[in-house]
Amino acid sequence: MFLLLPFNSLIVNLLGISLTVLFTLLLVFIIVPAIFGVSFGIRKLYMKTLLKIFAWATLRMQRGAKEKNHQLYKPYTNGIIAKDPTSLEEEIKEIRKSGSNKALDTPEFELSDIFYFCRKGMETIMDDEVTKRFSAEELESWNLLSRTNYNFQYISLRLTVLWGLGVLIRYCFLLPLRIALAFTGVSLLVVGTTMVGYLPNGRFKEFMSKHVHLMCYRICVRALTAIITYHDRENRPRNGGICVANHTSPIDVIILASDGYYAMVGQIHGGLMGVIQRAMVKACPHVWFERSEVKDRHLVAERLTEHVQDKSKLPILIFPEGTCINNTSVMMFKKGSFEIGATVYPVAIKYDPQFGDAFWNSSKYGMVTYLLRMMTSWAIVCSVWYLPPMTREANEDAVHFANRVKSAIARQGGLVDLLWDGGLKREKVKDTFKEEQQKLYSKMIVGNHEDRSRS
Repeated sequence: MFLLLPFNSLIVNLLGISLTVLFTLLLVFIIVPAIFGVSFGIRKLYMKTLLKIFAWATLRMQRGAKEKNHQLYKPYTNGIIAKDPTSLEEEIKEIRKSGSNKALDTPEFELSDIFYFCRKGMETIMDDEVTKRFSAEELESWNLLSRTNYNFQYISLRLTVLWGLGVLIRYCFLLPLRIALAFTGVSLLVVGTTMVGYLPNGRFKEFMSKHVHLMCYRICVRALTAIITYHDRENRPRNGGICVANHTSPIDVIILASDGYYAMVGQIHGGLMGVIQRAMVKACPHVWFERSEVKDRHLVAERLTEHVQDKSKLPILIFPEGTCINNTSVMMFKKGSFEIGATVYPVAIKYDPQFGDAFWNSSKYGMVTYLLRMMTSWAIVCSVWYLPPMTREANEDAVHFANRVKSAIARQGGLVDLLWDGGLKREKVKDTFKEEQQKLYSKMIVGNHEDRSRS
């Protein structure tokens, strides 16, 4: 037994040396650069290496599938059926023209009119442009993640070995490293903001709060191996304004907060999230609501208005869609944040799914499962565009203003601009949408009948 003591001591010493080396590397290459906002270019080199590996793997898969006559990808497309931008009346007239001898402006109902509604219904069933926005799309090229190619089949030994090596790297090296970084970032955020909260109000407290937040968010960004490209930084949100962005994932907050200083808006939570919220609000004026207050639109608007009217307070960060969309489109913006009358700073966020899918399908994955998927992806790569500030025009209501901002974000990010409410993710279509089509058809017939009677 005593002979084993030197061996045990050697193991302990080696373990201590390994932890010391690991902590030193984290401090020198990740934590210190995060404090000063600099990068050594390691992540970009890592991304370029991955791109070369993905390209080789894809070519090898295509060649092997061709030799074995296998189907490489599922016959599925996430595109939208090409539809001409014509009105209900124009399409029904076209149907009547091809299948009836009656006058095109006849006010009577024709049996051929039902073909229009049948065709629209079939198009919606075959290519639903709403529900497909709540599920991740399969990539055109494989990124060595089995979750992005469910039709994967054995192609070659080299490709299988490469995939297995990737699993070992992601789960045995990257995952522990990222968990350590995330723990470090969150711990520093709680401790740092709590300490800053005891400082007297003034410029020094604002300076310290800003840099503590930036440092911690940048460490959290590195915990995801996030490679972010920011465009047009001269348009970054300023105090007294509202920053609105398209919403794909909870990490949208970290992506934006690692390059700017924002006041967060949200519901008060319990547990770890509640600890973080209570610590953050001590350092700077975030806007937290009790559960009972969230549904009170007037109270929410009053609190937000009070915040933006104080030009010394930070810009508010809001995601008006109210739910996560899979980064292929932008859905309806809730009008609440556009009724306040503050300057709006639009931001477009576009993720590259080739390295890892950032979309959070909350109806399928819990937060812990989602974060595990993020931390076992190769990287999170995205581009952020700061658009010029926008203000509400004279005689423009909040709905039109929200749609104008949404269109600008969709255009810049290369996203599809949809009018549908993201709430359809969990709710059924409202009867008002059905009634709208009925009213249009009724107006076409009744309107033509009235015009005919007047003549």
